[in-house]
Amino acid sequence: MGETVLPRAERRRRTEGKILDAARSLFADFGYERTTIRAVAKAAGVDPALVMQYFGNKQQLFQQAVRMTPPDGGELGPEGAVEHVLGALTMKLGELPQSSLAMMRSMLTHPEAAASAREALGEQIERLAEALPGEDARLCAALMTLVMLGITVGHQLLEIDELRGVPQEELARLLRPSLLALTGLEVS
Repeated sequence: MGETVLPRAERRRRTEGKILDAARSLFADFGYERTTIRAVAKAAGVDPALVMQYFGNKQQLFQQAVRMTPPDGGELGPEGAVEHVLGALTMKLGELPQSSLAMMRSMLTHPEAAASAREALGEQIERLAEALPGEDARLCAALMTLVMLGITVGHQLLEIDELRGVPQEELARLLRPSLLALTGLEVS
């Protein structure tokens, strides 16, 4: 029996996925500046022109590679939002997606990477804000998000010993009152 021929749209989707996986890995390992379209193409097993055809330029490729789906905050409520943020500690203190590492490594040194980080964090802040009460919900959501970003940077990039040896449950226990206070809920 012969091989099943995939529809063109499926082949395109798979090729795009291979390119994005390669880009995430290279951006995470080398940052924005040192990652080239040619290196991404080689890692993905495609021609550099195909990378350009799918993504336009390096900046657009980077933006797609680091895009993450923010949590859905509208149905969470304040306590659920805090637990969602704390639950994300497991991922943030474990093996982070290549897209997250790429964004963190590049966001302070490259304007396009910083713009992508602001956009992704802004989406996350917006979703969390939907779950919080009060006029300052966006500010509170931003503070919650940036606390977690700081912990992630300290653990993943700076390798702060005090963070690396602490179980996720212990960090969550210590952070919970502060995050709950940001929601406007009474902290016991």
